[in-house]
Amino acid sequence: MVAAAFIGPGTVTTASVTGARFGYALLWTIAFSIAATIVLQEMSARLGLVSREGLGEALRGQFDNPVPSYVSVALVVSAIGIGTAAYEAGNILGGAAGLATLSGIPATVWGPVMGLVAGALLFTGRYELIERVLVGLVALMAVAFVVDAILIGPDVGALVAGFAPRVPGDSLVLATGLIGTTVVGYNLFLHASNVQERWSGPSDLPDCRADTVLSIVVGGLITMAILVTAAAAFPRGTAISDVGVMAQQLEPLAGPWAKYLFSVGLFAAGFTSATTAPLAGAYATAGALGWETDIDSPRFRAVWGTIIAVGIVASLVGGSPVQVIVFAQVVNGILLPIVALFLIYAVNDRDILGDYTNSTAGNVVGGLVTLVVVWLGVRTLLSVAGVL
Repeated sequence: MVAAAFIGPGTVTTASVTGARFGYALLWTIAFSIAATIVLQEMSARLGLVSREGLGEALRGQFDNPVPSYVSVALVVSAIGIGTAAYEAGNILGGAAGLATLSGIPATVWGPVMGLVAGALLFTGRYELIERVLVGLVALMAVAFVVDAILIGPDVGALVAGFAPRVPGDSLVLATGLIGTTVVGYNLFLHASNVQERWSGPSDLPDCRADTVLSIVVGGLITMAILVTAAAAFPRGTAISDVGVMAQQLEPLAGPWAKYLFSVGLFAAGFTSATTAPLAGAYATAGALGWETDIDSPRFRAVWGTIIAVGIVASLVGGSPVQVIVFAQVVNGILLPIVALFLIYAVNDRDILGDYTNSTAGNVVGGLVTLVVVWLGVRTLLSVAGVL
């Protein structure tokens, strides 16, 4: 589910735009993002597995003074709610764009269909079924984008050089975007809750860690494949304004298979994220408010249902998913530093985790990652304010 949650149309869009404009030069940012995501998601998984609480519940219980408690709960509910709703709109629009390219049927038709199917899947309340569907679609994504990258024929030498850290020209915004599409705040809430569905307790921690690392690495490799495809397909400096159109632009370069594979991957990315974003929003909101976090509970369903409804309405209105995705990334950039700082605080609380609290090395690494996401948040705020 972790890979399914962060590989969405936002990732496809950002990686495609980056590859087309700057070639392979920013591959190193994806490698960093993989490492940073592993660090934060491991903490989130450990918190959920040992304490048997989600991140929302842990946040609500951390403050003795009711004022900071209410403020933090209000922040989480509003930011996660708005953020996941914005992501949902981008997810459905992006996935529908992929289906539109494959079928010739307008995205405004496919959008509501995607939202309703995602809602039906969540409404079953069968966690194992949901997980299997998402795992299958992540595998489909991996095959589609990796084969696409191979068909395009990347420059191996330039690809290897792309892992050397550098920030060419005005690429800092896109480097920030690549990190921001991988290290996603709402994913931390989702992971702390869903590990409780799959594993029974601290004794399963080694298996949980292995699963977390594998899923994040797979997701990172998919992102790399997308960037490599765009870098190999287009002259450096090419501007891509619509990721749905990119699939059509690949056809004369690598044949119809490249076009169809990219479209299939875009659909899979949209549908997996259209399912996980509402689920994450429901876990975060219900946990922070002290509601039952059972996937079958009425309040839980009401939260994810509202988020999906926002996405469906946005898909009916139409328009480019790029603007919606950018707005979602802004919300994530503001929220992520706050969530990361709280997560570091929570995994050092012996009352919650006992012997499973962070080690000194874990705090140092976690602190460095948190500094980076704080930097991302500051850059996002300055960008919104028009300073950058």
